[in-house]
Amino acid sequence: MTLIITLLAMLSLLLCAAMSASAADIDLARKSTLEKVIQSGTLRVGLEAGYMPFEMTDKKGNIVGFDVDMVKEMAKAMGVKLELVNTAWDGILPGLMSNKYDLIASGMTVNQERNLKVNFANPYIIVGQTALINKKWANEISSYKDLNNPAYIITSKLGTTGEQAAKRMFPKATYKSFETEDQAMLETLNGKATAMVYDLPMTSIFFAQRGKEADMKFLDKPFTYEPLGWAINKGDPDFLNWLNNFLVQMKNDGRYDRIYSKWFDSNKWLKDIQ
Repeated sequence: MTLIITLLAMLSLLLCAAMSASAADIDLARKSTLEKVIQSGTLRVGLEAGYMPFEMTDKKGNIVGFDVDMVKEMAKAMGVKLELVNTAWDGILPGLMSNKYDLIASGMTVNQERNLKVNFANPYIIVGQTALINKKWANEISSYKDLNNPAYIITSKLGTTGEQAAKRMFPKATYKSFETEDQAMLETLNGKATAMVYDLPMTSIFFAQRGKEADMKFLDKPFTYEPLGWAINKGDPDFLNWLNNFLVQMKNDGRYDRIYSKWFDSNKWLKDIQ
């Protein structure tokens, strides 16, 4: 009899624990950003419109680009409206953490420092750092390793992985930071700096537009591994699961390839950009 009572008590405790865990899971799901987006009817996306071809402003004032087309498909899959929140890069993570938007889709590199503050969905594209060299130093520099020289000045954009790579990999060189990619590239184009270090897509576009004509040297083989991912707030497994499954679907039904080809395999869009 005592054994039966003991077994019943244990079973009761197990049932209570299971019910408690189930209730906690339901509560967590209700608090998910995904649920809030569905209830509000709007997906708010934080980005900085200045990173070609991921997000930029066209001549009509619209924000367009690879990331924009991706989140348009995201909002469509959720059945909600899309709201783009243009944000300065140095405030983009704090903006997410203070719930000014639901996720970041802004060509953001997944790294461990950022991952301490936010969660990332699986990478949607892989890029890396490259270098544009002013023609005055073109014959001296054949590899990115040559840039680690006290005689050289290297530029990049403030707060980016380009800046981090320049400081980490070329400590002997002088580093100059700029608010925008264009300013950093023009400093190098005009001969005031030796090289500009930045992500492959952006350097490729600048080289095609102005660098080739100015006899700049383009070290176009990336010397870092940089996966880009969508950032969301921590503690939200439901939203993370949805984003990862959405990306898998996009990459296997042809939509991802169409968007990629539009922005990376053609430069027809350049004529419409400010």
